[in-house]
Amino acid sequence: MRQELQSLPKGLAEDVAKNLVMVANLIDEDPEQAYAYSKVALRLASRVAAVREAAGFAAYATQKYSEALAEFRAAKRMTGSVELWPVMADCERGLGRPERAMAMAGEPEVQKLDKAGQVEMRLVAAGARRDMGQIDAAIVTLQSPELASNSVQPWTPRLRYAYADALLAAGRDGEAREWFAKALEADKDGSTDASDRLAEMDGVEFVDAMGDDETPEASEASPEPAAATDNADATDEADATDEAEVTDEADADADGDKA
Repeated sequence: MRQELQSLPKGLAEDVAKNLVMVANLIDEDPEQAYAYSKVALRLASRVAAVREAAGFAAYATQKYSEALAEFRAAKRMTGSVELWPVMADCERGLGRPERAMAMAGEPEVQKLDKAGQVEMRLVAAGARRDMGQIDAAIVTLQSPELASNSVQPWTPRLRYAYADALLAAGRDGEAREWFAKALEADKDGSTDASDRLAEMDGVEFVDAMGDDETPEASEASPEPAAATDNADATDEADATDEAEVTDEADADADGDKA
């Protein structure tokens, strides 16, 4: 990316880079904001492949699949790289066209992907099979040397999780539980919710230790909110005013009596 940006004037390159950094930082926690930054970068440098790719991922994260697919295609034309092929196929799924995703899984581009890309393509193809109601075919699609391997790679948790989920959808609960456990074992970064799925299968319920009617002791000792304090001050002022009025009335009555 840095090399691509060097082709831009220095000030423009810096502005584009700042926006791309914000996209990368926000895409997981605030995809809509990341998408907004990507649009700014796109307006500034639409002929830079890295910008088109970032815009594609930001649109993908916000489920704007048609827009994401257009950006990924543009980036692919600019670079000639096939690394975006799996996510492009997944955009087809998002657009309700799983048959196109399946067709892409059989294209020559897949053979040019690295191992991680091929595993990702397998996950997309299995998802497309499930979209079409072909659950058994999805299970077979996921069965691969990568799934059977005991070696843990970056893709291992998601591959095992997808396999477990497909088994569960097919009613093969025992096998599903086994693979959810294997997914959890490999998932050191918590990239899946395998632990929750296992708990659900085991009938484990998480109960809030503090009942709905209970109030934390700490809250009892906490200071009153500002609004409550303001109301109290207003009440004190009103009381003082009332007392002053009563005093004035009493003085007036006293003067009347003297008269």
